[in-house]
Amino acid sequence: MASPVASSHGDIDESLVPGTVQLVDLEHTMATRHAKDQADIVLVPTPSADPNDPLNWTPRRKYMALTCALLYTWFNGMALSVVYSVLVPLSEALSVTEGDLNAGTGYMFLLLGWGLLFWQPFALQYGKRLTYLASLLALVAVTVWGPYARGNGQWFANRVLTGFFAAPIEALPETSIADLFFAHERATYMGWYAFTLAGSNFFAPVICGFINDGVGYRWVFYFQAIFCAATWIFLFLFMEETNYDRRTVGIVAEASNGVTETETNPGAEKKDDVSADTPDPVERRPSPERPSTASTKTFWQKMSVVDRPRPFMMHYRAWQSLKLLSWPVVFYSGFSYGTYLIYFNILNATASIILGAPPYNFRPSLVGLSYLSCVIGVAAASAFTGVFSDRFVIRLARKNNGVSEPEHRLWLFTVSTLVIPSSLILWGVGAAHEVHWFGLIVAMCTTAFANTMGVTLSVSYLIDTYRDISGDALTTCILIRNTMSFAIGYGITPWLENLGYQNCFVSVAFVGLAICSVYLVMIKWGKTFREMKRVSYWREVKKRIDLGLVH
Repeated sequence: MASPVASSHGDIDESLVPGTVQLVDLEHTMATRHAKDQADIVLVPTPSADPNDPLNWTPRRKYMALTCALLYTWFNGMALSVVYSVLVPLSEALSVTEGDLNAGTGYMFLLLGWGLLFWQPFALQYGKRLTYLASLLALVAVTVWGPYARGNGQWFANRVLTGFFAAPIEALPETSIADLFFAHERATYMGWYAFTLAGSNFFAPVICGFINDGVGYRWVFYFQAIFCAATWIFLFLFMEETNYDRRTVGIVAEASNGVTETETNPGAEKKDDVSADTPDPVERRPSPERPSTASTKTFWQKMSVVDRPRPFMMHYRAWQSLKLLSWPVVFYSGFSYGTYLIYFNILNATASIILGAPPYNFRPSLVGLSYLSCVIGVAAASAFTGVFSDRFVIRLARKNNGVSEPEHRLWLFTVSTLVIPSSLILWGVGAAHEVHWFGLIVAMCTTAFANTMGVTLSVSYLIDTYRDISGDALTTCILIRNTMSFAIGYGITPWLENLGYQNCFVSVAFVGLAICSVYLVMIKWGKTFREMKRVSYWREVKKRIDLGLVH
């Protein structure tokens, strides 16, 4: 059997391997909800009968919620990246060395990960809308404080608080996307999220360099605070709550007469209960989880800041995120994500050094402008791992009797595994041999391309596997990722100084090739690893259904 099929609250077959789903109804015989634009694509998970279920929202309503999440990601991400282009004037004004400024950024990255142990459980307990608004409002305050944080103590405190209050950017938008979209389309919107997350980090140095040259380093911070404040107003007026307490998971089957039944073989022919003139599957409605008497929320109900009350489980969710470190798929997703983020950190740590030195002699504003190549790479990767990725997975599912495995998506890592070492060699060896500056710009573009691939594919693999506990699993993923990012900050400068550009980046390239190739291990044994945690997963899902904690 390929996918969980539930007929009522808590009706889960624990023999099913998490993540393996019947995505394509090749014989058009499955009596469950199908996509309206692709009649043979099964909607996973099956939406409820409640009009307030985010999976049932109209496209316009979904896209508005998505727009709010992406705006939050873009301007939050820019506020986190202002320091890179104003290190020298900021160092002089705050009496903090450039090394300590960068150390503060390292602490910020650490809190961006570990802060999720508070924010993610808080969002799932009290509401994502409240979390977005509280996070952004606090970020406005600490960003305004930034250019006045004199001395190491204040600067480190500012960076720690910035990381803590901005932490929801790392996992909450992905969780919102999982609330809104189905398995066959989710990676497309994950690609959009990856563009805003990585793109904002690369775009900020472009404009911040010119802001600094024009009106001074303080306005680099002020402008970002103004952008965040304007985004807060937009989110307050238009962002809806996407938390929804789901009573079933996976695929919910129904007979043609609307009576729910458990489907034991999704690919098998139906018997007499489905006649030859059964309506097209695209029009079938799922059996309701309970008689639905709910009406669509009013405008004022949508504007409520606090979500419905739930049993207090913040401490449980935080502890569960730590326990998930021992789950192979979760650990791999975080390790993969962190690996690709490290290359972004290496690029940021060396861009000003290489491009600002002879023979290139780029001014700070030109170094910032060179990051436009990174934005191009991010856009290309977002399309590749988004729209193309979803189509690729559907095609593989069709060849696999309609069954989709999370590991199908990992084949796309083949591209980034080849791109990363070649980009790093072009960047480091090219700089050592003083190649034309355009070669380095190309290396920046392709490195950003591979970095963004790591964002989308790692997160999509995790959510495809453990969708029903993805809120907590994403926290675990980001903990691993940002701890790795924090650690590399202390290693790249000595590595570069001791080995030189050429030897340093040759070694980085081959280490990267070896580490990125781990995806082949997951393709071969990923399903075995998922089977290892099968019973634990379904036991956790049942517990959360009983407590009303599955979203």
